[in-house]
Amino acid sequence: MYDERLTAPRSWWLLPVGSGLSFGLVFLRFGPIPGLIGLVAGIVAGAMGLSSYASARIRVVQGSLVAGKARIPLTALGRTEPLDADEAVAWRSVKADPRAFMLLRSYVRTALRVEVTDPADPTPYLYLSTRDPDGLAAAIAQAKG
Repeated sequence: MYDERLTAPRSWWLLPVGSGLSFGLVFLRFGPIPGLIGLVAGIVAGAMGLSSYASARIRVVQGSLVAGKARIPLTALGRTEPLDADEAVAWRSVKADPRAFMLLRSYVRTALRVEVTDPADPTPYLYLSTRDPDGLAAAIAQAKG
């Protein structure tokens, strides 16, 4: 019903190059071959780290909201509130509740706040960075019926 991958901006993919250059310079002291190995290893390690961080997904499937590693049944969710850029900043800073579940990506300016209505769950709400908060809210509403 809904599937979004929170990928990092293209400019962030220059970070692994910087990591590779740093590793290469460190190992260049031991010779050109170790320097080349350090360059390649730094680029690969940086790319793997960035890919891991930037591979968060938000999905609405089979009666559940899957956000990153969390899987929440739709029956435990209440009202949804799409947040524009200014409200998103407020809800991840001054209005934030430390008990909230936050799938936060700094490069995504908008978000969706979803109330958790399960009395057994101490989490008051979910804060989900998303590029399409209205679409995600509609998908949750449609899946709940």
